[in-house]
Amino acid sequence: MGNRFPARERFADGAQFIDGRLRHGTSGRTHAVVDPATGEELLTYELAGAADVDAAVAAALAAYPGWAGATVGERSDALHRFAAVLADRATEFAEAESAQCGKPIKLSTEFDVPGTVDNAAFFAGAARHLEGASAGEYSGDHTSYVRREPIGVIGSIAPWNYPLQMAAWKILPAVAAGNTIVLKPSELTPFTSLMFAQAAQEAGIPDGVINIVNGAGADAGERLVGHPDVAMTSFTGSTAVGKRVAEIATSTVKRLHLELGGKAPFLVFDDADLEAAVQGAVAGSLINTGQDCTAATRAYVQRPLYDAFVSAVAALMETVRLGDPFAPSTDMGPLISHAHRDRVAGIVDRARAYARVVTGGGAPDSDGPHGHALEGGHTVRAALADGAYYRPTLVVDAPQDSEIVQSEIFGPVLVVLPFDSDDEGIRLANDTPYGLAASVWSRDVYRTGRATREIKAGCVWVNDHIPIISEMPHGGYKSSGYGKDMSAYSFEEYTQVKHVMYDNTAAVRKDWHRTIFGDRL
Repeated sequence: MGNRFPARERFADGAQFIDGRLRHGTSGRTHAVVDPATGEELLTYELAGAADVDAAVAAALAAYPGWAGATVGERSDALHRFAAVLADRATEFAEAESAQCGKPIKLSTEFDVPGTVDNAAFFAGAARHLEGASAGEYSGDHTSYVRREPIGVIGSIAPWNYPLQMAAWKILPAVAAGNTIVLKPSELTPFTSLMFAQAAQEAGIPDGVINIVNGAGADAGERLVGHPDVAMTSFTGSTAVGKRVAEIATSTVKRLHLELGGKAPFLVFDDADLEAAVQGAVAGSLINTGQDCTAATRAYVQRPLYDAFVSAVAALMETVRLGDPFAPSTDMGPLISHAHRDRVAGIVDRARAYARVVTGGGAPDSDGPHGHALEGGHTVRAALADGAYYRPTLVVDAPQDSEIVQSEIFGPVLVVLPFDSDDEGIRLANDTPYGLAASVWSRDVYRTGRATREIKAGCVWVNDHIPIISEMPHGGYKSSGYGKDMSAYSFEEYTQVKHVMYDNTAAVRKDWHRTIFGDRL
C-alpha cells in the first residue's frame, strides 16, 4: 500500500502560494502531512505565520483594482481556461486528494475532481450574469438603478474533509465577482489547494488574485480573520470554531459567511421504497468515511419498516470494503488521522452504556467480512494496521437527547431510531441544534411536501441523500451557520449592492429643498 503523489518534489519551494509563487512559511514551526492510510509522512513544511498572512493580504490588495476592473467577459474567459486546466490535470488532482485525505481514488476521481471542474465552468458562465437591476423613476423626477460590486479582499478558511472542493467553493464565486482572495486550508491537507492556485495561474488569472496560506488556526487563521485589509471572512468548519471566527470578524465589522456543522436526519416514512432507503442510508452515511457535514447521521424510520431497515442496513454495511485508497475496489478509506479516529471511537464507546452497536464500532480486524483479502493476499488487519481505519458502524436504541444523537461525529456512524406518527418524525428530525441538510423518503408527494416545508435545514433531499450540483445553494439554518456556497446565490455573499439615483430635472432648486428653505429661494 502506498500513495502515488510526489509531494516533496512538488512543494520543494514551500507550501505557501503568495503573489504567484510558492514560498516557505516564516512561523518558525513545521507540520508533517501524514498519509492517513499508512501513517507515512508525505511532506514536512514550514507553517505560515502572521508575516505570511500579511504578505498574502498585501498581494491580494494590490491585485484587486486590476481584477475588479476587468470586464465580466475577461473574468469569464479566465475562469473557462481555468476549468480546462483543472480538467487536464484531473488525474494528478485525484491522486493528491487521495494521498492527503485517505479517500478512495474512485471518490476523488468520480466525485471531488469532476465536481470541482464543473464548479469552475459554472462560475465562468455565471460571471457574465452578475448583474445589478435597472429601476425606474420612483420619485417621478429621478432615475434609480442598482449596481452589484465586489467587496475587496476575501479571507477564507476551509476544512480538511474536501480540500479541493472547498478551495473551489471559496475561491470561485469570490473571484468571479471581482474579488481577490486569501485562502487558509487546513494544515492537514495543503496539497490540492496549492495546486488549485497554480492551475489558476497557468490559466492566466493574474498573480495576487488567489493566495494560499497553510498555517495553524490560532496563528494564520486568526490573523487572517482579524486583518484590517480583509473585507469579508468566509469560514467552513465546526460550529465551535465558527463562533470564535464570528467573534473576531464582528469586532472588525466585516462581512461574515459561516458554513458550520451538521447532523443530518434521514427520515423514512412507512410507504418508502425500503431497498432504496437502505442503499441511500449506507451510501449517505459512509461517503468520505462519514467525514461530511451533510452525511446521513440520524435515520428516523417509521415503526412498520424499522426492524427490516435495521437488518438490511447492517447487512449492507458488512459488505463495505475497507482498503488501500488507491485500490479501485476500495469502498471506504481511513479517517483523517488517528487522533480523529480516537475521537469517533470515544463517542461510540460511550454510547455502549445506553445504546446497542449492531455492527462495527472499532478498527477492522481479520475476522468476518472485514477480513477479506486485498491485493497480494494480505488481510485487512495486516494491510491496514498503520492506518486510521474505523469500521462502518450502526447504532440503535439511543435516547434522543444522547451524545451520539445530538453531537456531530464526523465518522462512519449511523444511528437509527423508530418513530410512530408523521408529526413525531418531523419533530425528531428538527430536534438538534443543527440545520444543514436532511432527506425524506416516501412515495407520497404530500408527505414529502410537508416534510420539506417543516424540516429546518438549508437542503432537503427527497428519496436521495448527498447529491450536490453547482447550481445548488449550499448553506444551513440554526447552528449550521448562514450564507450560501455554490450557485448564483453565493454572489450575495461576495458582492455589495449600491443604489445610484440620477436627477432628471436639471433644476437648481429641487422640490424637497422646501423642507430646508421654505419659500425663501
